Amino acid sequence: MLFPPELVEHIVSFLPVKDVVALGQTCHYFHDVCDAEGVWRRICRRLSPRIRDQGVDTKGLYFQAFGGRRRCLSKSVAPMLAHGYRRFLPTKDHVFILDYVGTLFFLKNALVSSTLGQIQWKRACRYVVLCRGAKDFASDPRCDTVYRKYLYVLATREQPAVVGSTGSRACDCVEVYLQSSGQRVFKMTFHHSMSFKQIVLVGQETQRALLLLTEEGKIYSLVVNETQLDQPRSYTVQLVLRKVSRCLPHLRVTCMASNQSSTLYITGWGFIPRTQVPKAAELRAPAPPDQGGVYFEVHTPGVYRDLFGTLQAFDPLDHQMPLALSLPAKVLFCALGYNHLGLVDEFGRIFMQGNNRYGQLGTGDKMDRGEPTQVHYLQRPIALWCGLNHSLVLSQTSDFSKELLGCGCGAGGRLPGWPKGSASFVKLHIKGECLYMLSSHDIEQCPAYRDLPASRVGGSPEPSQGAGAPQDPGGTAQACEEYLSQIHSCPTLQDRMEKMKEIVGWMPLMAAQKDFFWEALDMLQRAAAGGGPGTSTPES
Repeated sequence: MLFPPELVEHIVSFLPVKDVVALGQTCHYFHDVCDAEGVWRRICRRLSPRIRDQGVDTKGLYFQAFGGRRRCLSKSVAPMLAHGYRRFLPTKDHVFILDYVGTLFFLKNALVSSTLGQIQWKRACRYVVLCRGAKDFASDPRCDTVYRKYLYVLATREQPAVVGSTGSRACDCVEVYLQSSGQRVFKMTFHHSMSFKQIVLVGQETQRALLLLTEEGKIYSLVVNETQLDQPRSYTVQLVLRKVSRCLPHLRVTCMASNQSSTLYITGWGFIPRTQVPKAAELRAPAPPDQGGVYFEVHTPGVYRDLFGTLQAFDPLDHQMPLALSLPAKVLFCALGYNHLGLVDEFGRIFMQGNNRYGQLGTGDKMDRGEPTQVHYLQRPIALWCGLNHSLVLSQTSDFSKELLGCGCGAGGRLPGWPKGSASFVKLHIKGECLYMLSSHDIEQCPAYRDLPASRVGGSPEPSQGAGAPQDPGGTAQACEEYLSQIHSCPTLQDRMEKMKEIVGWMPLMAAQKDFFWEALDMLQRAAAGGGPGTSTPES
């Protein structure tokens, strides 16, 4: 039900700020009670000083550079009219934000005047609305933002009525924008009978494949040449059904992930954290055998060898043939890097697979894995992300605080606080204010993990053991012996301290306990470093 704009503005002017915030949460960011944008713009401006005076906690956007000379935290402009933050995407020059009502914001970098009167370059200091009615958007799937020249936006647009029809129709389309200026350079419109919900890109610029996921779980694809998009001309592209939907027509794909040379599909209830999350009741219900399955497309032999450790089943003439990954449980969500991947199942277990040259699998070593391997010390993540040669996990501790963990290559600020990298997931040293920006998840839609049955918990005693046999849940004693062995193998005291920090990150401790041990080890390291040069010599 929509109220007159004048009535809403009059009511809000008399409400305390906290009541207005509660009203906004109840009415889904105010949009259900009034759709007059001008009214809400005036209300936001009016509430700003009242929110500051009454001390109501508000969210802002912060930018923290992890590489380069300046690594300080700076406040970015926050789109005042954004209905939450659904997804972020940094490009070479700017940042794009999609909210929950389909508005895509364009956060620009610009030259601004500093407090000292100097002109300086500032990230994300101005914003404009790029477009509305957006469902999803994507750019070059490579990790380096320098390749993200174009932004592909999946949106819904009203098409004018044609001869013989009664009125206009809503049709899905893909609009292509230049990331540098926000100018639209290309648009392709689909038939009104086709409705899509996700778009991903795969391939190189000259053979860029757009994969589109329909509401019914089918995958369609089309190919464009990015090098010709800026040329003012019109041409027709062919939309075809992807092989995974042709060969396996019974499968209903729920989400996709891609990089430049491979694509991953999840069937059934799978999800990506920024979109829909299965409800707890849905997870408790019996699942069809194809729900939560994972299928893979690998287009180059090098990536195939990194992921599976062999080229035995690779077909260079048929890159679209879907390959099934075998897991003991249903997969909820996934992450796909250049040559490694991560999966999270219905019990909250994390499985990693692929190249492990930099320790990006978080298994504690640098051995490649040709099949999904569980990371035993880390469970029930909120979000998982795989990059070029490092991985990140957003987790929630028992006291409901959030922490960001990472593993793999630490060069260039990839793992803040761990410049040498780590072969295990360790807590990253980042500012808390920008943690939610990295996660970009809905706090009311966390994954509804199931409890692992007792018969499948690692370390449970075998049935043949007697009642009085000693038990070691999770193999704790064996793990501690391995940790001591690793510490003993370090040649110097400083190396042993660093290894101990890693081990603290592996252990199933509360966030406050980990922080305590890390701070204590830092103090001991500093004291040892100042005690004399003898700490850097090998110990007998």
